[in-house]
Amino acid sequence: MLLCTHFSAVAAPVAAEQVPGLVEAAAREHLTRWTESSGLVEPQFTVAVVPGTRPLAACGQSVRVEGADTRLPSRMRFLATCAGPNGWRYEFIVRASVSARIAMVATDISPGKVLTDEDVLLERHDISGLPDSISDVGEAVGMSAKRTLRAGEILRKSLLSAPTLVKRGDPVRIVAKREDIEVSMAGEALDAGAKGTTVRVRNASGTVIRARVTGMATVEPLGMPINSPSQ
Repeated sequence: MLLCTHFSAVAAPVAAEQVPGLVEAAAREHLTRWTESSGLVEPQFTVAVVPGTRPLAACGQSVRVEGADTRLPSRMRFLATCAGPNGWRYEFIVRASVSARIAMVATDISPGKVLTDEDVLLERHDISGLPDSISDVGEAVGMSAKRTLRAGEILRKSLLSAPTLVKRGDPVRIVAKREDIEVSMAGEALDAGAKGTTVRVRNASGTVIRARVTGMATVEPLGMPINSPSQ
């Protein structure tokens, strides 16, 4: 969750006992926007404003509430500011509990194994302290495990990496598509790469081209050749 600078202003007058409620409303608004933009599946959250030790005061002017640090829902900081020469500024700690259906490991996974649909399931879990949880099964399928993953473990982006689909020296298929026309030819990979990365490939004519890895031992050409046998 990124640092939040969004604020809401409430017209005067504001009683002292209203201020925590304004902070809670701002926190809920922030969490609603965040859960929607993050694409979380069936998100739910609760919000609690931690009482401070400093006595609150009424505000005869407008009160502005803004998020100072909202990177982790479990501990956010919000600032309430009363405008005017006799105004004040309070800092509030807001603790939120956020849950959603996220990707979990369905069965034990060995290091380096490429995940399939059968390896991943969605279950509701508290993600308040998990900024890199995965909500879309598609983001995990096709990735490989960096270490052994146990059944029931939460899948996190930091635990996965893109597998090497093209290895240096291996034969590859170069596929060029344009509208409804597809042309393919054999080639040899001069670099190793994961899906989406750019590698050098020598085609059947001996020309070295740059290509994007699209699948297992499959690439698509990019731009012009970088050299040819005559160079």
